[in-house]
Amino acid sequence: MIDQAEALEIVLAHSHSLGEEEVPLSSSIGRILAEDIRADRPFPPFDRVCMDGIAIPFQAYDEGRRAFTKAAMAAAGDPQKELKDQEQCIEIMTGAILPKGADTIVRYEDLKETADGFEITTEVKQGQNIHYRGEDTNQGDSILKHGLRVKAMDVNILASVGKSSVWVRKQPKVAVISSGEELVPIDQQPEAHQIRRSNVHMLVARLDELGIQAHEYHIRDKESDIRKWVVDILNSHDVLLLSGGVSKGKFDLIPQVLEELGVEKRFHFVKQRPGKPLWFGTMENKRVFAFPGNPVSTLACFHAYFVPWLYASLGLEYQAIKVKLSTDVQFRPDLTYFAQARIWQDEQAVTWAEVKHGGGSGDMISPSTMDGFVILPRGKEEYKAGEVYLFLPFHPLCQG
Repeated sequence: MIDQAEALEIVLAHSHSLGEEEVPLSSSIGRILAEDIRADRPFPPFDRVCMDGIAIPFQAYDEGRRAFTKAAMAAAGDPQKELKDQEQCIEIMTGAILPKGADTIVRYEDLKETADGFEITTEVKQGQNIHYRGEDTNQGDSILKHGLRVKAMDVNILASVGKSSVWVRKQPKVAVISSGEELVPIDQQPEAHQIRRSNVHMLVARLDELGIQAHEYHIRDKESDIRKWVVDILNSHDVLLLSGGVSKGKFDLIPQVLEELGVEKRFHFVKQRPGKPLWFGTMENKRVFAFPGNPVSTLACFHAYFVPWLYASLGLEYQAIKVKLSTDVQFRPDLTYFAQARIWQDEQAVTWAEVKHGGGSGDMISPSTMDGFVILPRGKEEYKAGEVYLFLPFHPLCQG
């Protein structure tokens, strides 16, 4: 049995890039950019009008003119118009190109409409209400860096520079596998000795939050079934996440079968609670995480090991949040404790964690009311209020 920090170090040592792929813009949200995005032209690409109103030559206003005759109308999308007479204005809409001969926009709210034009009713500053060409960025400037996780506003930028497709880092193909004779489909009424398959659905949902569309499987606790299915699934996936069948019971056959199939065991059993029977192995570029079957154990191992592995494989730095304990916590076993907790920030932006012990590793209800796990390292029996520890959020995407 190894220490939790050593187990994580081994997992991270076996992270690896899965390459790159080109995806349609519509499929890029949440993906990691594998290219720098550069502006294909200045932004804005022209002197852009920012308010509805009139375009005037400021010199005429500066010389005392307040009433201007309307010469034309300009809307967004119209070719650039030209103002040739200092006594005239062009009525103009937001998004239109600033007309030649004009250098100032006066909004409707500062105008009084007359029979043949407009009269200015307030003080005007030269160049007001204009978004000048190249003010945001120049042609060729880097506007989105490789390694960025694409957000909705980034899609806006990608579309603006004409990127109908984009190069991103490949996500792993992940299979989520449950095992156990006691598990039945969620649409089936379980007998007294049975439970519904919930862990796989939780893992699939967690993966979906990370932008990974996983495939779901269930295997019976029979060596022949495990052997057949695992071989097939390994051949078509990069990562296997198994839930159940990894402890010391007579029907916990997963570790034995995996090793017989050529998956090299990197470790089995970790000095931690929950999740002590965690098994991790590799076969060429395949990675296998075999989690204990209790819900909280599965959840803890997923966030403590798979999520950091995924970040590292995508070239990202996974940073657990630092939190302060709000109360003393006692935990006597010589194990690292993944303590469920709620977190909040005080007025000084310090993040605090309130530990809630829940009903043990089989309690599937309490995690739904928590924000994540505080990692309390082994070697102590009491963890004092105000001490700082690392926190694994249930929703790591909030880290950016």
